[in-house]
Amino acid sequence: MANMKNAEKRILVNAKKNIRNNNYSASMKTAIKNVEKMINAKDVKKAEENLKIAIKRIDKAAGANVVAKNKCAREKSRLTKKVNELKNA
Repeated sequence: MANMKNAEKRILVNAKKNIRNNNYSASMKTAIKNVEKMINAKDVKKAEENLKIAIKRIDKAAGANVVAKNKCAREKSRLTKKVNELKNA
């Protein structure tokens, strides 16, 4: 247990940030999985809709410094590439 007042505050602040970061991360992962489900189902229209949502969620996670910017760029690139291959197939 913390002995100093500032250490007690840091514990509270870190707990709030942990919850917020987990929400960003989980939201991003769910959006990515939704796109991949639609790709596997070969549903082009829904895959494109879910891709827009996924890109938005990935950017929000990057903006909150939850995930590294290069990882976000890589995820967006891979998803977009898969959806474009599905469109052209």
